[in-house]
Amino acid sequence: MALHFIRRGSGPPLLLVHGIGGSGRSWNTILDALAAEHEVIAVDLPGHGASPPLAGPHTIGTLADALTAFLAEQGLLGIDAVGNSMGARLVLELARRGGVLGAVVSLDPGGFWEGWEVPFFYHSVALSQKLVTALQPVMPALMHSAAGRTALLPQFSARPWAVDAQLAQEEMHSLAHTPVFAELLDALAHGEVQQGAAKGSLPAPLVIGWGRHDRVCLPGQAPRALAAFPDARLYWFAGSGHFPQWDQPAETVRLILAAVSRQPFRDEDIAAVDRRPAKARAVPGAAVVAAGLLVVASAFWLLRRRR
Repeated sequence: MALHFIRRGSGPPLLLVHGIGGSGRSWNTILDALAAEHEVIAVDLPGHGASPPLAGPHTIGTLADALTAFLAEQGLLGIDAVGNSMGARLVLELARRGGVLGAVVSLDPGGFWEGWEVPFFYHSVALSQKLVTALQPVMPALMHSAAGRTALLPQFSARPWAVDAQLAQEEMHSLAHTPVFAELLDALAHGEVQQGAAKGSLPAPLVIGWGRHDRVCLPGQAPRALAAFPDARLYWFAGSGHFPQWDQPAETVRLILAAVSRQPFRDEDIAAVDRRPAKARAVPGAAVVAAGLLVVASAFWLLRRRR
């Protein structure tokens, strides 16, 4: 399977799998830190980034098949892997299948919603994608403003004002220009249910990380993920939303390196407090309100123009 990927660093290989609407660049906040100790392969999934879509349907099953074929072609079967969001569900699926991955870190995986959480996930993410698409003409200005990020990214980040501006702009561009987004979103919300792995069936460590402030895959879904994968260890990111690599990059790196080392670790050592500049901690309330009004007005104007 011909997939575009970024390859950096040296050492034991480590696969990074992004979420829906993202790309290998979604990991830019932690790529260099991981590459200091590993040969990192950050892949663009089919229909994302620079990778072409599949010839057939796009589901978790077909993406897992394509990723397995890619790893086989690259001689990387058995590689340790990290996934986030849809990518986190993908690495869980590949761990369940056996023989594809080694140690796995699954960050805020999708697929464990029930009842009202299904339409909440589907419609909130679909609406966000439509808004981001409508705002593309002004997105660079919004994403290079702390107030703009605060107004537009709270669904995905617990600290949206502190998200790297260039990363935010690239992610919003990718989200708006992923041709398989709608198909995959429907498959995630209404398609096949994620199967689990029986206790004792996983030969390598599995760590599931979850942001306490995740507004996409709600924290209450974590116990269901553990019930499906009883061999997993759950780690909570106290100060993170849906993307720990955005909100707590150093903590995320510590968790990944500890998990793939296959050595015992303590949660309190992973969660060591990161020192951040005071100016990055808050954005004036008036600026947030102004940015929010700008976002709403811009979206309304752009949507009216398209009619």
